[in-house]
Amino acid sequence: MGKWTGTIIGSGIGWALFGPLGAIFGAYIGSMVTGNSHGREYSEADFKRKASPYGDTRAGDFAVAMLSLFAYVSKSDKTVQSSEIQYVKKFLIEKFGARNAQDLLYLYKEILKKDYDIQEVSRQIAQHMDYYSRLELVHVLFGIAGADNIFQEPELRAIQEICSGLGISSKDYESIKSIFIKSSNQAYAILNVAPNDDIDVVKKAYRDLAVKYHPDKVSQLGPEIQKLAEEKFKSINDAYQTIRKERGF
Repeated sequence: MGKWTGTIIGSGIGWALFGPLGAIFGAYIGSMVTGNSHGREYSEADFKRKASPYGDTRAGDFAVAMLSLFAYVSKSDKTVQSSEIQYVKKFLIEKFGARNAQDLLYLYKEILKKDYDIQEVSRQIAQHMDYYSRLELVHVLFGIAGADNIFQEPELRAIQEICSGLGISSKDYESIKSIFIKSSNQAYAILNVAPNDDIDVVKKAYRDLAVKYHPDKVSQLGPEIQKLAEEKFKSINDAYQTIRKERGF
C-alpha cells in the first residue's frame, strides 16, 4: 500500500513506532513516509523527528494499538474466520468511515499474520497512553468481540489478559463488560453498584463514571474516537435513568 487514504493513520504516529508495537508495525513505515492524504512528502528524518516516544498519544498511536489488540482477540480461539474479518471491516467502516477503514483493515490483516507478546504490547500502551484512552480501547475490544452477537470464552479471556497489561481495574473491566453482556441487573452492573445500595451510593457512582467516561477525556484522539466514547457515555446515562425509574428518585 503506497499511500494512506484516510486521516487516522495519516495524522501521525509517535510512541507506537517504538518498542513492541514498532516491531509489529515496522514493516509498513516505508509506505507511510511515501505520502499522506494531503499529498505531503515526508522524509524518514522528518518522520523520526515527529515520533518522540515521550509525546502525547495521537490518533495514529491509538489506531495501531487498537489494531494490535483487535488481532489478538480475533486469534484468541486459534482461528480467524472470513466472517470475522467482514465483521471487523463493517465495524471499522461504521466507526471510522470508509477511507479510514481501508487503511485500518489493511493493517489489521497484516498484523493477524504476526505473533507477538500481548503483555509486552499492553504494557507499552499503558506506559504511554492515559487511562481514559485505555478504557476506550477496552470498550472497542468488547465491541469487536461481540460483533457477531456471541462472546466466546477465549475472547473474554483475551480481553482480561489485555486489561491486566493495560492496568485496567477489575471494576472498570466489569463495568464495560456489563455494557455489552446482558444480565438481570445490567444497569447496576454498569454503574458498579448493587440493587440494595443506598440511593446516594448510586448517585455518586453515576457521577464518578460520568466524569471518567466523558467524551471530552479523549478529545485529543479526534472525532472518530470521541464518537465511540459518546456511545459508552450514553450507556452509562441510560443505566442510571433505568435505576432512577425503577426506584423512583
